[in-house]
Amino acid sequence: MKAIRVKGLTKRFSQKRKKEGFAGSVRALFRPEFTEKTAVRGIDLEVEAGEFLAFLGPNGAGKSTTIKMLTGILHPSEGEAEVLGFCPWKERKKLAYRIGSVFGQKSQLWYHLPPSDTFELMRRIYELDEADYRKRRGELIERFELGPYIDVPVRKLSLGERMRCEIAAALLHRPGIVFLDEPTIGLDVVVKMKIRELLREMNEEENITVFLTSHDAGDIEQLCRRAIVINHGQIMLDSSMADMKRLHLTRKTIALQLKERPEPIHYPGVEQLEAGDNRLKLSVDTSQTSIEQVLAFIVSRYRLDDVTIEDPPMEKIITHIYDRHSGGRDGG
Repeated sequence: MKAIRVKGLTKRFSQKRKKEGFAGSVRALFRPEFTEKTAVRGIDLEVEAGEFLAFLGPNGAGKSTTIKMLTGILHPSEGEAEVLGFCPWKERKKLAYRIGSVFGQKSQLWYHLPPSDTFELMRRIYELDEADYRKRRGELIERFELGPYIDVPVRKLSLGERMRCEIAAALLHRPGIVFLDEPTIGLDVVVKMKIRELLREMNEEENITVFLTSHDAGDIEQLCRRAIVINHGQIMLDSSMADMKRLHLTRKTIALQLKERPEPIHYPGVEQLEAGDNRLKLSVDTSQTSIEQVLAFIVSRYRLDDVTIEDPPMEKIITHIYDRHSGGRDGG
C-alpha cells in the first residue's frame, strides 16, 4: 500500500520586484511588478506504508514547500498528490486526523503548561475516546519515559525532555504518517541516540510511515531505509540508504586528544586535517578503510585521552550528490 503518491507536483510563487532608488520605490508602490519563482518543479514520488524516508536538501531546495503541500497547508500550482488516500489540500481536515508532525524549531506544547495539559487538549481536538486515550497516553509516557516531567511546565524542561514530549504528542492519535522536521536539532549525543531509538521502535512496531528532514547525517544513516535529495525544486536522487552510504556517506572525521604530540599520519584513505600539541583531526574515507582499522593504527602508536567520531555536515554530502548528479535528475 502506498502512503504517499505524488505526480507532477509544482508550486510557483509571485514575488514583488524591487526597484532601485526613490523614484523606483514610488513607482513600485503604485504600479508593482511581479516575478514568478518556482519552488517545486514537477516532482514525482511514492512512499510505501511503514517506510522510514529521508527527504533531504539545502535551505531553499523546496523541502518545506513540498511538506506544506503534502499536509494541505499549501495548494499546488500544478500536479496531484494523495496522502493516506486523501487529497491534502481538498480534504485537509480529514487528513489532519491521520497525520502527525514535529518541527524542531516550533513547539506544539503550551509553553507555560505541563505536557499533560497539551495531551488533554489534543484528546479533545482529535475527538479521542476517553478509554483509548488513557491507554495510549500511558503507553507513550512509559515508552518515552515522560513520568518525571509530564506534569512539569514546558518552560522548565530541557530541550531533550521537550522533544520527547513533542514526539509523544504527535503520536497520541495513532497517525498513519508522521512528518519530522529536524527532530534532533540542538540535542546532545545521548539524547539524540535515545530519540532515534524511540522513533525506530515506533516505526517498526506500529508500522508508522515516517517522513524525515534533517541536517544531521547520523539521523539519516541510522534511521532511514531510503533517501530522496531535492535541490532547486527538483528531485536529484532517490536511492536506498545502502546505495547512499556506499556512494555518498563515505567520509567521517575522527578528533583525537592524545597524551603526546602526534607525528604526521600516513595511512590509506586517511587525510590529516589538523595537528596540535596533543590534538589530531583526521578525515577517513570509509570506502577505503574502516574506522576500526584507523583507530587500531592510532592506538598502536599513541596513548589516547579522548576520541570523537563525527559525520560530515549534511551540506557537504548534498554538495557531493549535486556535483555527481548535476548532469540531470536521478530517480525522480
